Amino acid sequence: MKAIVFDGIQKVECRTVKDPGIEKEDDIIVRVTSTAICGSDLHLVHGLVKGMYDGYILGHETMGIVEEAGKGVKNLKKGDRVVIPFPVACGHCEFCDRGEYSQCDNSNDYGEAGGLFGYSKYHGNYAGGQAEYIRVPYANIGPKKVPEGLTDEQVLFVTDVLPTSYWGTEIADVKAGDTVVVLGCGPIGLMTIKWCILKGAGRIIAVDRVGYRLAHARGYGVETLNFEEYEQVGEQIKEMTHGGAHCVIDCVGLDGKISVVEKIETALKLQGGSKSAIETASQCIRKTGTVALVGVYGNKYNNFPLGNFFSKNISLKMGQCPATRYVDLMLQKIQNGEFDATDIITHTLSLEEGSHAYSIFDKKEDNCIKVILKP
Repeated sequence: MKAIVFDGIQKVECRTVKDPGIEKEDDIIVRVTSTAICGSDLHLVHGLVKGMYDGYILGHETMGIVEEAGKGVKNLKKGDRVVIPFPVACGHCEFCDRGEYSQCDNSNDYGEAGGLFGYSKYHGNYAGGQAEYIRVPYANIGPKKVPEGLTDEQVLFVTDVLPTSYWGTEIADVKAGDTVVVLGCGPIGLMTIKWCILKGAGRIIAVDRVGYRLAHARGYGVETLNFEEYEQVGEQIKEMTHGGAHCVIDCVGLDGKISVVEKIETALKLQGGSKSAIETASQCIRKTGTVALVGVYGNKYNNFPLGNFFSKNISLKMGQCPATRYVDLMLQKIQNGEFDATDIITHTLSLEEGSHAYSIFDKKEDNCIKVILKP
């Protein structure tokens, strides 16, 4: 089959690789009909996540048709159309029993957190879905049948974007009337804005530096700030909001702009990635507010603004979304016409165009917000 694979730092390639097969009784094999590139895929390609190796198949936003099912699969059969949430979860450990599927105790032999599709050896070493076929383990728990009448474009983002953005508003405790700051206007940030609107947030301020993404956010009727235009955008927001926001949701993670000092520290392995989004959050959060980190982070961070958070009695919440918990809810909202995420789709390309797709998404070219790939 054809698949998009890691080909070294800042390189991906569409190659012919071995087809997956049933390995355990509760596996299914899915013929992929649509898959997408996520901002956190760029962390892998940039070398910011350990455990990558040549030929590793990328991708964790995937849906398709069941081609084969192991004899232990109870709820799915050949021909069923399914979406596949990105956590790999057993469904019966302590954490799965509590609905914390991204922390499954049995799906990752290489690290403490649960397994993830297409996210390196140290997140379970599961081949991703930017391919013609994908093996899905624990198929009685993760994949869900798609309701009749819904297109791939309508439901594909149930695999990650929609649950993660919704969960971000939940752990940030967004309430009606709140002032909310959303850091980052990529796909997760834009959908976070939409959920905040539906929850009745009183004021929403979106922060980014890419003009067309800010314009897209303004299309939702919210305020925007280009952080390049301010020495300290966090302090600017604090002043604008007369003391800060009730909730800040960081949808940036390792994609944050890295200062010269941070680049030196990263090179010296003193820290990884950028603290700029976290620092902005520490400045613009209101006393007793909540900061949610849903952008992916890793490694250690020096000079973390702990004192700023501590002094204002801030609640910090973070992590990988337990997306499986929210799939049914997301599908219901889409089917009922309560939520539509298709406006963020800017490009639909083939797997063979994967290298180009990654390039324009990474470099913010051609007004690219979200790419769907069709095997």
